Amino acid sequence: MIKNIVFDISNVLAPFRFKEYLAEKGFDAAMIKRIIKASAMTPYWTEFEKGKLTQEEAMDAFIGADPGIAGELHKAYDECSGIMGSYDYTGKWVDMLKEAGYKLYCITNFTPAGYEQCYDRISFIERFDGCVFSFREGIVKPDPEIYKILLTRYGLKAEECVFIDDTEENVRSAEKLGFAGIVFTGYEDASAALDEILK
Repeated sequence: MIKNIVFDISNVLAPFRFKEYLAEKGFDAAMIKRIIKASAMTPYWTEFEKGKLTQEEAMDAFIGADPGIAGELHKAYDECSGIMGSYDYTGKWVDMLKEAGYKLYCITNFTPAGYEQCYDRISFIERFDGCVFSFREGIVKPDPEIYKILLTRYGLKAEECVFIDDTEENVRSAEKLGFAGIVFTGYEDASAALDEILK
């Protein structure tokens, strides 16, 4: 019997609007691609999500990957409050599940800067019963240990949890531990799949 709904945040409950955010800062498509290649496509990004690098250290690493765009990288990341957006459905989905008596949790890969500067976009987590953020734990999904942290910390049983994430690899990792899993492709489909599991 499912008692706990465990969400990813980015692109499930709040959009990670990376390219749109960079376009709003005035970068063209070619520069956006170059910025992403020097940052999010490097191993340093994962270390940033693990909390292993400070903001300054991450910036130094990104610049090291492409020194020719040091100024652009600073413009992109020194202030990133617009990188997360919001979905109209999130609040009502949270309300509906809470009212139905389910416990809500999240496991999410997040950088410390994203958390600090975009908290207003994810403040719905204040209604959750617990959250596991990668930058606090030093582990990122799909490492099985991050799911085990959730189970141990909050005294949960995997077979009583369903995990919803937009990355299939992350869902499969949770399923191997006994979670039910839903690969998120959109609210309507995920909500319908969840209803089926909760019957």
